[in-house]
Amino acid sequence: MPRALIIGGTGLVGRAAARRLLAAGWQVDLTGRDPAHVPADIVAGGGRFLAVERDHLRTPPDGGVDLLVDCICYTRAHADLLLRLAREAGSTVMISSKAVYADADGRHSNSDPAPRFDGPIRETQPTVAPGDGEYRDRESYGANKVAAERTLLDSGLQITVVRPSKIHGEGARPPREWVFVKRVLDRRPVVLLARHGAGVDHPTAAANLAALIELVAAKPGRRILNCADPDAPSALEISRVVARHLGHDWTEVPLAPDVDPGLGRHPWDKLPPMVLDLTAATDLGYRPVGDYASTVRTEIDWLVAAPPNPDDAFFAGLFDYAAEDNYLAARGR
Repeated sequence: MPRALIIGGTGLVGRAAARRLLAAGWQVDLTGRDPAHVPADIVAGGGRFLAVERDHLRTPPDGGVDLLVDCICYTRAHADLLLRLAREAGSTVMISSKAVYADADGRHSNSDPAPRFDGPIRETQPTVAPGDGEYRDRESYGANKVAAERTLLDSGLQITVVRPSKIHGEGARPPREWVFVKRVLDRRPVVLLARHGAGVDHPTAAANLAALIELVAAKPGRRILNCADPDAPSALEISRVVARHLGHDWTEVPLAPDVDPGLGRHPWDKLPPMVLDLTAATDLGYRPVGDYASTVRTEIDWLVAAPPNPDDAFFAGLFDYAAEDNYLAARGR
């Protein structure tokens, strides 16, 4: 029986990978801090939880593993620790981010103003310069990821760096689709959308990411691969997917770019669009589980059953219904 070790396995990506591998007959170990964060179906399927901090995981438990997946490798120091384990693994996957990409002016997905790419972003696109130190703020996140990537790839080991975009699925943190799901649950009759809802920030289903991880397990190599859904819906299309799945009708109110930027805000407001090129992964054999509309359903149902903390700072100011109603009333709507 092949064996996988997933570092940070209780989060969104780790759960999806564990489910995929268990279904394919793998033995799966997941590291984390709290066993309560392991879904019951993963435990029932044979997933084993290891209560260990990544900094304390010096060697794979009980020897080597066929597949090593690191979902929480953010810095050069994290990469150095991962290398100790990767030397005893058949194939290693490091989950990175599209935040590493920079346009011709050095702008990236977390910068202001937004970057401008000439088309779908390939893995050969230049990145921000590598950096060290604090990695949790918007400006330094991508730089730290680049430092981690280069440390791993320069080792010469069979390590695949995977660069997803906005990841969605059960357990998402933050669950971006809540911006529309909550409006449905609150029975809002309208949905306001900044800049006509034309923004595009390529989503990546955790289930699709898991499919690529399983593929890399069978085809180890030293490479970088983008991973995203086969389609790149706009914010308007995403709002329609959510409303349709929940059986809700509302009036769409596309807002012009010069309208108060506090109105109609959503997490996909990227113009020009940010879309990942999937050619390299497809050529390797990547076959997505499904498109955005089919894969996001599990997250929508999860959000309905377990709404997120209303005090989550990510959603601050996104549900100002009074301001929306005042705007509509002023225009006789």
